[in-house]
Amino acid sequence: MVKLSVIVPFFNVQTFAPDVLRSLRANAREDFEFILVDDCSTDGTPALLERAGRHELPGAVVVRHERNGGLATARNTGLDAARGEYVTFLDGDDWLAPGYYDRLVAYIEELAVDFVRTDHVQCTGRTRTVQRVPHGRRGVVLDPRSAILPADRSTSVDYPYAWAGIYHRRLLDEGLLHFRDGLRTAEDRPWIWRLHREARTFAVAGMLGVFYRRGVATSLTQIGDVRQLDFLRAFDQVIEETARDRDAGEFLPKAVRTYCAIMAHHLTNIERFEPRVARALRTKSAAALRRLPPELVKDAVNSMDYDRAALLRRLRRRPAGVSRAAKAAV
Repeated sequence: MVKLSVIVPFFNVQTFAPDVLRSLRANAREDFEFILVDDCSTDGTPALLERAGRHELPGAVVVRHERNGGLATARNTGLDAARGEYVTFLDGDDWLAPGYYDRLVAYIEELAVDFVRTDHVQCTGRTRTVQRVPHGRRGVVLDPRSAILPADRSTSVDYPYAWAGIYHRRLLDEGLLHFRDGLRTAEDRPWIWRLHREARTFAVAGMLGVFYRRGVATSLTQIGDVRQLDFLRAFDQVIEETARDRDAGEFLPKAVRTYCAIMAHHLTNIERFEPRVARALRTKSAAALRRLPPELVKDAVNSMDYDRAALLRRLRRRPAGVSRAAKAAV
């Protein structure tokens, strides 16, 4: 039986793929499988994956998309192919410490929880920074719902990285591990909220082994095109699903506050977007603010610093259906 399925999407990362594949080889075990999903790369990535699948990486399974679908869709392809008792993820430009997956599997088996969340090392150029799961209790069985709040602090749902953890197969069988197809960014946000609302148990491990590469030129976090606006669809999904929860009254303030904070972040950095996308960001953000519960938006905006609050207050005052010129002038 396959103990662990590791799902790794790749798209035009020929510069980084050799590091990823070497680190997977240093984590190989006869009962581990590595599902390498090529999301229709147009550079040298497919050739590297083919070699890995033929003889360089034990347990490799190579799947190729006929057309590019984005990270969420590529992960779903991997989930559909996964046979393991446990599942985890890695991105095609990150890498692992040797033997990391051995330790991670032993940890989740010892605690017998639905999922485990882990710290990671953020790598920007030569700088290394440890990023911690925002939850203080380590190595004990916890209720995932208890880690959503408080609304005014960073909590586990604000640490959405799918690759920072390991997940029992029963979550996959219950439909909790798939992502919303087609989301190009913020795909982890509805996913982590759903996990914390619907899973039964989780734990946090004070364990390092994932190295997350920041500042990659091809990463969507570095590109100011229309795909960045998918965060709006992602958070609309968070709001919609959380509003149906039995504890919606407690959880919605947190969801709205986070949505508004991400919105303000993008608006504050609007100069990095193409002009057409910047206009769409303003228009779509204004519409999103109108859809949200007014009192919760008011509370969220009042909790912000002056500059970010002013941005959102201007958008809230904007009438629906203003002219293109007015939209461009805001």
